[in-house]
Amino acid sequence: MNKVFSSAQEALSDVMVDGQTIAVGGFGLCGIPEALILAVKYLGVQNLTAISNNAGVDDFGLGILLASRQVKKMIASYVGENKEFERQYLAGELELEFTPQGTLAEKLRAGGCGIPAFFTKTGVGTIVADGKEIREFDGRQYVMERSLVADISLVKAWKADRAGNLVYRYTARNFNPVVAMAGHITVAEVEEIVENGALDPDEIHTPGIYVHRIVLNRHPEKRIEQRTLSPAAA
Repeated sequence: MNKVFSSAQEALSDVMVDGQTIAVGGFGLCGIPEALILAVKYLGVQNLTAISNNAGVDDFGLGILLASRQVKKMIASYVGENKEFERQYLAGELELEFTPQGTLAEKLRAGGCGIPAFFTKTGVGTIVADGKEIREFDGRQYVMERSLVADISLVKAWKADRAGNLVYRYTARNFNPVVAMAGHITVAEVEEIVENGALDPDEIHTPGIYVHRIVLNRHPEKRIEQRTLSPAAA
């Protein structure tokens, strides 16, 4: 089975519609599917709910979808580095479901495993638990969290074969594996595509069963959020 599409826009054009929930891999600007995000902008779909650790920066990553006003709601664990995010939220123009980072990862993983909900100690006694079921196990309180499933998942990997098996590179793996699991349709942007059988099974991070479409982006921009340099040695 060949899951490779010629462009990001082609891979999304027949599956994206207004009002969908999209899950997007990445952490900060590391490991984000930048070509796929740009394709979403060009397709012009509106009223999206976006699940992601954060929302990029003002002119890159999910920040470009905020700037084009295509996202109505963010489900995220971090909201820094993006002034437009802050402006829209404080002005009441953007809905935000703020979720602890580990809980967000588990919500996506559980959704991909078909688990509808789970209990966690994280957030008990805080506003995170407001309106949620609290249950006691072995003398401790836990809050029930519903899992997350997306209509479309957009992920970034380093390498893929034509069957959709994915390999991530170093910290660019981050949220991508659980985002890939949680999508009804998962589209992967990769830097290299190899023939089926070329990947060692032990190096595969996301099995192709989770991946429906692949897009090649040989030269992603790979921005650095904050560059820190050490003083030159004397």
